[in-house]
Amino acid sequence: MNPTYRYLFGMQLRALREERGLQQKVVAASLRISPSTYSNYENGIYSPNLDTLIQIADLFDISLDRLVGRDGDSV
Repeated sequence: MNPTYRYLFGMQLRALREERGLQQKVVAASLRISPSTYSNYENGIYSPNLDTLIQIADLFDISLDRLVGRDGDSV
């Protein structure tokens, strides 16, 4: 994923989490990843693999297209 997409994805991920009033450590535990890894996703440092993207979409009950900002309906 290029840096611009990672940054935009991170912003989307943070908005989803904050919209639901969740802490990073709670989301990380739900995804079975470390809080630092999750933080790196939100900060656009790393991007999740496909399995993790699916888990995130399931956790927030949204489509993968919405999660990655490809449906025109950002949070």
